[in-house]
Amino acid sequence: MPAYSAADDALTTKLVTFYERRGDSAAPSHQATVLLFDPRCGSLRAVLDGSVITAKRTAAVSAIATKLLMPRSAEVLCILGAGVQARSHYEIFMELFPFTEVRLWNRSEQRAVRLASSVGGAVRVCGTAREAVVGVPIPTHHGSHGIWPFQVGRTLTAWQCR
Repeated sequence: MPAYSAADDALTTKLVTFYERRGDSAAPSHQATVLLFDPRCGSLRAVLDGSVITAKRTAAVSAIATKLLMPRSAEVLCILGAGVQARSHYEIFMELFPFTEVRLWNRSEQRAVRLASSVGGAVRVCGTAREAVVGVPIPTHHGSHGIWPFQVGRTLTAWQCR
């Protein structure tokens, strides 16, 4: 993903790899590296961990969308998934919004429990995606398997599906 900004005198590219997890691998499924270049001559100036940058940027964009779309009365944060994106979304959403309840669901209950116990607040691990999303204005999905939102979509209200 290349980017150039003359105004900021910046030339960058982001490289992302995706590997399906094998067994009990501790390596993340998505890994990224950001390379910064001198835009005048193309010389490499820096190599950055793109995974952290991606997690923070994606969560920030989701927070902006949530601020614009979420009803003011929303009190429940629902997170579907328990990976890197789920953690970064939890962190920024709890910092920016006054949620009184957090629900978390993941295909692997063990991973959901691990994430829930590692964050600073109370998180309810739900047994099913349906249990997690019922009554939630804007559930957030953070998995690499795109089918999940369609499976739980039937439980969302008409307003939520617009």
